[in-house]
Amino acid sequence: MKRRLEWIEIPGEHEARERAWRVVSAAFAEREPAPAQVHWKPISAIALTLVVIAGLLSPPGRAVLDEVREVVGVEKAQPALFSLPSPGRILVTSDAGAWIVQPDGSKRLLGDYREAAWSPFGRFVVATRRDELVALEPDGKIRWSLARPRVRFPRWGGTRTDTRIAYLSRSAMRVVGGDGENDRLLDPKAAAAAAAWRPGSVHVLTYGRRNGFVRVVDADRGTIIARDEARDVVRLDWAADRRLLVTAGRSSLFDSRSQNVLRTEGRFTGAALSPRARRLALVSARAGSSVVELISRSGQTRQLFSGRGGFENPVWSPDGRWLVIGWPEADQLVFIRVAGRQQIRAISNISAQFRSRMFPRLEGWCCAG
Repeated sequence: MKRRLEWIEIPGEHEARERAWRVVSAAFAEREPAPAQVHWKPISAIALTLVVIAGLLSPPGRAVLDEVREVVGVEKAQPALFSLPSPGRILVTSDAGAWIVQPDGSKRLLGDYREAAWSPFGRFVVATRRDELVALEPDGKIRWSLARPRVRFPRWGGTRTDTRIAYLSRSAMRVVGGDGENDRLLDPKAAAAAAAWRPGSVHVLTYGRRNGFVRVVDADRGTIIARDEARDVVRLDWAADRRLLVTAGRSSLFDSRSQNVLRTEGRFTGAALSPRARRLALVSARAGSSVVELISRSGQTRQLFSGRGGFENPVWSPDGRWLVIGWPEADQLVFIRVAGRQQIRAISNISAQFRSRMFPRLEGWCCAG
């Protein structure tokens, strides 16, 4: 009976198919020539048109449209970043440069910089151009600059009065004082990944090496404190007395004695420790989708958010109550409240707001109070 019904043509069905095909054909013929490189936004728009038409022509149209919603992003998203849901300022980089977003949503373009990171307590910003490391005031005023070849991955650590900046120059890990003085080579064979400073007065740095190991070193003395075998490093992080090491296949959390206290297996693409290391946010890839999970110190896991495509750069709010992720395919920032009742706040049109063709990158959220 089911097969017989499938062969019965619904009145007007053929005409509807013809109209749909004419619409799609006209849209394709009128498109502007595009460069050879792949951009997901036009593809998503065409895919959306095709699936909506399929939804109109097929009986299970509602199920198809539900899939479209997951592809496009969070429904009822705000059209602009009017304000932040939690205290602090967000640092963002885009094609236009480095930006600071204030709690009220106002944005300041610091200048034409490729990467950026906060100093401890958010007093300054360190940023990079191709062959230059630059320390900035939050208003964009340059404090000092240092010319070095192919500068990448700047990270600023230390106390309010005694700080260090780690950065990559070509394949060498280097460290310079927060005042721009005493620049020196730490390791000539560092991996192409961002390092991480342990909070506090002792300048302990974690970074990857090209031989597939991660080192924990006293950056002032050059002594090795610990090392771990780790290839395909996704994220290195510190919070309080906990050190995070995430590779493409596993996540490991170490205590102050470098003992592994929490290990998780998966296909990880991003991670972040909450400010007091009470929670770990992990982003994993699953069959064309991404999932954000929250893991407590005791190892309890709960899913926070999922969607089609990839998520980028999970970042915690300074008070540890919110997590923000980038969703390039949807051109959205998604803010997730993890403390108390869970809440989702999504912001659309992110690329246009930061004058960027590529999806902007979240560099940090600092600082409360």
